[in-house]
Amino acid sequence: MSIEELDFVKGFCRMCDDGFKQGWHERNGGNLTYLMDSDEVTAAKPDFLEPHGWVDLGMQETSLAGRYFLTTGSGKYMRNVLEDPAHNIGIVEINDSGTAYRIVWGLLNGAKPTSEFPTHCMNHAARLEVDPSNRVIYHSHTPGIIEMSNLVELDDRTFSRILWKMMTECVVVFPQGVGVVPWMVPGGVDIAKATSKLMKKYPAAVWAQHGLFASGSDFDTAFGPAHTIEKAAELYIASRAANGGSDKFLNAITDQNLKDTCCDFHVQINQDFVDCR
Repeated sequence: MSIEELDFVKGFCRMCDDGFKQGWHERNGGNLTYLMDSDEVTAAKPDFLEPHGWVDLGMQETSLAGRYFLTTGSGKYMRNVLEDPAHNIGIVEINDSGTAYRIVWGLLNGAKPTSEFPTHCMNHAARLEVDPSNRVIYHSHTPGIIEMSNLVELDDRTFSRILWKMMTECVVVFPQGVGVVPWMVPGGVDIAKATSKLMKKYPAAVWAQHGLFASGSDFDTAFGPAHTIEKAAELYIASRAANGGSDKFLNAITDQNLKDTCCDFHVQINQDFVDCR
């Protein structure tokens, strides 16, 4: 069985295509990484090519030393991944000190991992600290979240409360809330550090005027919350527009409604984000 026929590669390609079809990946926007387990590495190794030279990550993540990632490529379009995986995605190996990577499959014709690969590595390391089952980091250019970041205060509590109150299921899907990174230049170490700090607290983080980072133990548990968060943001934008631009809605989910929902669904709400009365 070739690498492209392996289940985790097919799932990866499908997620890229799903995000494109949602309108979240214009041009080469967005990126996706997947942390492979030992069985997946074993299954893929027969198709590994002669490894490329090591490339410095510009950082060190010892917890990822020796691990393998499937990643989208820099400058590659999500719309092309499903049709031609080997040119648009690739498998990279992290060295034994967690300071460099090398390509072992895919990313043909001189392609490189996403320019935000260091950010992904930091976020994987951060999520693994709180959730050892985490495998996926997904970055999408979600328009509702971007619109919302132009309109509301850029703090975790404000964003989380608005999203929770747009649709009943939201507080069940992401009861910890979301983190918010203010505008920063993408692709560098500074934004990677800011995002990974938030990902130790939340499974998802907003990049103001840019999009969303989401994490999960598999493709569904990363894509599902991203889809839900973006839908809630779109509902907020639409509701506010229909209300003449005001965010004072006639009917709104209350804090008690949020707590009651979490109680019934046996999830723990972030108590810092609700008023205790």
